[in-house]
Amino acid sequence: MVSPTRRRETVTAVRQELASVSERRACQALRQQRSTQRYRPRMPDRDRAMVARMREFVRRHPRYGYRRMWALLRADGWIVNRKRVHRLWRREGFKVPQKQRKKRRLGTSANGVVRHRAEHANQVWCYDFVKDQTTEGRPLKFLPIEDEYTRECLALEVDRSITAEDVIEVLKYLFAVRGAPRYIRSDNGPEFIARAIRKYLAESGVGALYIEPGSPWENAYSESFNSRFRDEVLNRELFTSLLEAKVVCEDHRLEYNHRRPHSALAYQTPAAFAAASGWTGSAPLGSLAPLHPPSRSQIEEDQAPTLIAGGT
Repeated sequence: MVSPTRRRETVTAVRQELASVSERRACQALRQQRSTQRYRPRMPDRDRAMVARMREFVRRHPRYGYRRMWALLRADGWIVNRKRVHRLWRREGFKVPQKQRKKRRLGTSANGVVRHRAEHANQVWCYDFVKDQTTEGRPLKFLPIEDEYTRECLALEVDRSITAEDVIEVLKYLFAVRGAPRYIRSDNGPEFIARAIRKYLAESGVGALYIEPGSPWENAYSESFNSRFRDEVLNRELFTSLLEAKVVCEDHRLEYNHRRPHSALAYQTPAAFAAASGWTGSAPLGSLAPLHPPSRSQIEEDQAPTLIAGGT
């Protein structure tokens, strides 16, 4: 016991174990000054304010680790290095449980993300379906569409059912305001391999990259977004109606594109990375009308000043 802190902890443990021993006697036996024993370290004002801000971020983003917390603090104007954030993170007991998962083979398909990787913005998009339900047990079907290079979520549709014709309507709007990509990557779901989808993509000059059946890791960017979407939204929200799901999903799309730091982009937001890479797009990607009311333009109207050219 060479430090005052260790002696302080030992004196406390002795008094708890031997209820009849006074503080004076325990300090005398362990050669601890009573003033030192009664000293309570005070957190510096700068740490107190920073920890309070960290707690706000933790409550808002319970699945973020200390590295992404550091990026949020830096974006919020705090001049702090990652080691200090890590020290405060451990002292306050913040923790994100990590599950160990086995890695699977990359597969042999030439359409996978490893063998056919996006090299610039608007070259390769990807999409897939995610399913959930409302509190009364009725189904919800989500259609997120992402740009694999900038990691932007271009659309996040939700409805009770989404058919191939509905997917085409979403793509028509995206192609009109952003321009058609060179390829779209997907699995072999019936909505994506439907004759109408294949015909529309061919007419638009867009190649379809279908991954090998039973190989979701070949569509890794879509699977990664879906995993984060389920972890940060679907597992935390109870949807009472379709309208509520539409509003929550649109809020998450804007949060993901413009405020959520992305670790694969050096903790930039997807919109900031797209702007830094020089991507401007054919038009600003603003409101995207959902398949059914309410209109997404109404949802985004108040947030339009935060959008950047070529962002979402």
